Amino acid sequence: MAAPEAEVLSPASVPDLEWYEKSEETHASQIELLETSSTQEPLNPSEPFCPRDCIVPVVFPGPVSQEGCCQFTCELLKHIMYQRQQLPLPYEQLKNFYRKPSPQAEEMLKKKPRATTEVSSRKCQQAVAELESVLSHLEDFFARTLVPRVLILLGGNSLSPKEFYELDLSLLAPYSVDQSLSTAACLRRLFRAIFMADAFSELQAPPLMGTIIMAQGHRDCGEDWFQPKLNYRVPSRGHKLTVTLSCGRPSIRTTAWEDYIWFQAPVTLKGFRE
Repeated sequence: MAAPEAEVLSPASVPDLEWYEKSEETHASQIELLETSSTQEPLNPSEPFCPRDCIVPVVFPGPVSQEGCCQFTCELLKHIMYQRQQLPLPYEQLKNFYRKPSPQAEEMLKKKPRATTEVSSRKCQQAVAELESVLSHLEDFFARTLVPRVLILLGGNSLSPKEFYELDLSLLAPYSVDQSLSTAACLRRLFRAIFMADAFSELQAPPLMGTIIMAQGHRDCGEDWFQPKLNYRVPSRGHKLTVTLSCGRPSIRTTAWEDYIWFQAPVTLKGFRE
């Protein structure tokens, strides 16, 4: 049975949808308080939280598109891998550094022994290629199904990682691109909230670790790259950062989340350092 199509709401179909058309200033104080807050009751009381857990709620002043949700996920993955020192440079800079070396980069490479340069370049190219592959397949996955939650797991394994990061998209309702907010503006709001929460400052410098990606999707979405994990349970140990996204009010949704299961990327991203 094919997965049900994601219902895209139109303003005409929901009489009170004018709430999101109000100016951002009207809700500014409320949004700022929510964005900078890093303590909140756990969303699921059955999942224990350790003292270092951090919840960062981010409230958008309007609807976002499914494509925007995918971009939030991809940019958060890149950010976490850089912040947790699994990449020596931000992802975009790393791609440009090795594919189109600047004069400074070429000069640095010349100063290194040839064997060291070749090994470093090979590791970098592999890390970038694997991350590019995961990002591409995430785009395909988001095009197939609604994705209520994403987990980014560092170290250990999928059941007992050393650190894990959750992006909760379940409060967002799907809208078409022309009815949604600018994704770039939403990304600025998202990362401003993460920076204000200062979620990474108390963490010790980590070793190189594998990074596992888990995402929830409809059980009948027809996905053939991400592997279904029917009995997967979200870890209860390890440092946790949860970013919850919403549109300022409960979403108008009739989705049956019990039909959604966890999928795991078949590739474990390997950290890289020069």
